[in-house]
Amino acid sequence: MRRTFSSFSNILLLSFAVWVRAAEPVPPPADPPVPPLLLEALNKLSQDFDRWAYIETTVNTDTKGKPKGETVVRFDPSKPYAEQYTPLKINGEPPSEKQLRDYRKRGEKRGERLEREEAEGKAPGSTVGRFRLGSDNAAIDLAHAVIESETEAAVTYNVPLRNDPKSTLPVEKFELLARLSKERRALENVALRVRDSFRMKLVVKVKGGSANIDFSVVDPKFVPVMSSVSGAGTASVMFIPVGGRFDLKRTDFQRVKPYSERFGVKIGPMKALDF
Repeated sequence: MRRTFSSFSNILLLSFAVWVRAAEPVPPPADPPVPPLLLEALNKLSQDFDRWAYIETTVNTDTKGKPKGETVVRFDPSKPYAEQYTPLKINGEPPSEKQLRDYRKRGEKRGERLEREEAEGKAPGSTVGRFRLGSDNAAIDLAHAVIESETEAAVTYNVPLRNDPKSTLPVEKFELLARLSKERRALENVALRVRDSFRMKLVVKVKGGSANIDFSVVDPKFVPVMSSVSGAGTASVMFIPVGGRFDLKRTDFQRVKPYSERFGVKIGPMKALDF
């Protein structure tokens, strides 16, 4: 069961974080149109794609609140793809030779995706991000986002999910909120929560879950960057309760030029967030 939950413990956060990166491209024209402030904020993320190197620290906590060892990785998108991920610590231990090779392969696969997109002529805005949960997914319906709440400083949009004919994800069980700063016209926070329990693949019952992505100003001249992702989930697998918490923080940001622009040509951004 521990291995089973190792996938579930991050499932909400990974699919949730995928939306933020996948939503970075400019959405295509829609009817009705995407709310202007939301569209502008996502455009800014797209324009700032892959321009920050940082150290990412990840900690998973089990149902008893006991944290596993930290995993610390340096990411630098200005380096050749095989060198972009540098693990400093894996589950509290120095990385093994195999783990170092695995991270090199991860960088190489990332580069292959980016170069394949370039060869296919894909540009920002060619696709709209999707919310993925396990093997199922749903569309992020930006065009039907509505204002959930508003203050003098910020506005929060409720962004609905929408199933395609082949999708079976219970979209009504989720709530996705995006809070934007009116002054900076940029994202401050994206929050996801499970409204009610539901079943996946018959044997897994998701009882609850929530997640948050926070954006911070590293340099006032640039768009706020994603600085932390956190959340928790509870479920049962074959009636056995499982659960846990996930915390990811990014620090030591440095502004860099993407390796993909080494020849002076910009290519379409990757459509998923790497963890």
